[in-house]
Amino acid sequence: MSINERIEAQLKEFPVLLYMKGNPDFPECGFSSQVVNALKQCAQRFAYVNILEDPDLRNGLKEYSNWPTFPQLYVNGELIGGSDIVVQMFESGELKKELQAAGQARDAES
Repeated sequence: MSINERIEAQLKEFPVLLYMKGNPDFPECGFSSQVVNALKQCAQRFAYVNILEDPDLRNGLKEYSNWPTFPQLYVNGELIGGSDIVVQMFESGELKKELQAAGQARDAES
């Protein structure tokens, strides 16, 4: 399975997926911590992948997303962005709306 196939399989499996450094309990960078906090404050369940444990995935994601930094938040397979964008969306209330819509879209598929 290629890196792109692995990424696409992960994105299909999880409606809200955060590629981050570390894990939600122990983020290994401040930017990952900011995104985790925003998701938690939205009371949103999310999956995560610690990109520090898989250099091939980390490098493949940069090409796949055309986004050079981490974390990267995906909702329903679409890249939302990194910490700056996610924090802005959280502060404006847009993140919660996006996450709620994603949950409803996922429920409708089931």
